Amino acid sequence: MIIIGAGCGQGMLTEEAIYSIKKATLIYGSKRAIEICRRYIPEKAEVVEITDYKALRKLPEDAVVLSTGDPMFAGLGYLKGEVVPGISSMSYAFARLKIPLSKVAVSNAHGKEHMSAIKQASADIENGHISFIIADPDFDIGRFAEYLADKNILCNISVCENLGYPDERITSGNVQSPPKNRSGLFVVIAGDYTAGP
Repeated sequence: MIIIGAGCGQGMLTEEAIYSIKKATLIYGSKRAIEICRRYIPEKAEVVEITDYKALRKLPEDAVVLSTGDPMFAGLGYLKGEVVPGISSMSYAFARLKIPLSKVAVSNAHGKEHMSAIKQASADIENGHISFIIADPDFDIGRFAEYLADKNILCNISVCENLGYPDERITSGNVQSPPKNRSGLFVVIAGDYTAGP
């Protein structure tokens, strides 16, 4: 099995990923991952939209599994098989904001209890890191900013939405005036940094 990082949006597939997709005969992926890779999928390939993620462990050896972003970054890299890396939302967002990745600390709030991610991000910021939060549609940026303010952590906050898509939107603020998300597909960056243009 090959698990391919589809990148976080259009035009972010690596040459290795494109090569592997073009020779595939059986492809599994989320609707979003399939759309990202659509133009490289062979006409004769069987394409299956993933509905049961637990069943992925039982796929045949010749299956190609498309994972949005990078499979090893909150993706499908846990599956047995070769992993072809992709451009993650973190790499993309930090590049857009011109923030070095050398001080990043990651908190995963996607489909999880948000308060643990908020506490982890807060501790990371206090320790001099720039926090990257993998959010889900229910993640409350205002609640996060309030928690930081209560801890007297005054820092910048950026919200990066629909990365790699035509409606991409990046807004920045701070704990006192946090940005608001309009989309359910977003990540949050917080810490002591200056966002680039």
